[in-house]
Amino acid sequence: MDSEKFDTLLRVEDLHKSFGGVQALEGLSFTVTSGIIKAIIGPNGAGKTTLFNLISGVFPPNNGAITLEGLSIEGRKPWEIARLGVSRTFQNVEVFGRMTVLENVMVGRHIQSRAGIISTGLKLPWMRREERRIQDGAKDYLEFVGLLHKGGELAGNLPLGEQRLLEIGRALATEPRILLLDEPAGGLNTKETEGLASLIQRILERGITVILVEHDMNLVMDISDEIVVMNFGEKIAEGKPKQVKNDPVVIEAYLGEEVDYSDI
Repeated sequence: MDSEKFDTLLRVEDLHKSFGGVQALEGLSFTVTSGIIKAIIGPNGAGKTTLFNLISGVFPPNNGAITLEGLSIEGRKPWEIARLGVSRTFQNVEVFGRMTVLENVMVGRHIQSRAGIISTGLKLPWMRREERRIQDGAKDYLEFVGLLHKGGELAGNLPLGEQRLLEIGRALATEPRILLLDEPAGGLNTKETEGLASLIQRILERGITVILVEHDMNLVMDISDEIVVMNFGEKIAEGKPKQVKNDPVVIEAYLGEEVDYSDI
């Protein structure tokens, strides 16, 4: 894809993270410009999910900086980072199984709510109005991901493909500027993956920048503007899809010489 040049939205600089004696990230640096799909690829254990955990505030880095339009976000709480405009999904689907599909997305909307515990408990008139606004907004996001007709069902009863869509809908409900998608095609069939690709493109059209961790190389090569390749916690390559797929270092470390993307 041809991408227009935009100002830097997210900057990762010299990021380090270790767990005990295991170095998960070692000096990782890259930037993400607004209005693109940037993929992060690499073999299992390369540090991709650790990177997402640091960006979203699950863990603090040992060293390095993460800035959102120049604002330092490393070490902030996850809810603070979400309010600043960074939302995510998870490699292993995380939905509230005993809540309805609609209620799951309403959880995402609540991060933008002005209501506190006291006003919620007292059920003040303005709070009831805000709750209706949150519910209406959640329905809009369910419609966007194609699950409005499932709004009253328990989230735990949805098949995997629809649970992944629900998780994306909930993340979108926080009104992010950046959406982190952690292996969203995992476990999906070909038709579901094609639908996912279309959804990601529509998310981009809404002005939301997407950072994608994914093992499905056909999906990555088809929709990404730029790709970062990781191995053992380090960046080994970065560039447009055509550059990355022909990089000998990437082929040796991850793609494998038997993989042919010449038609992409």
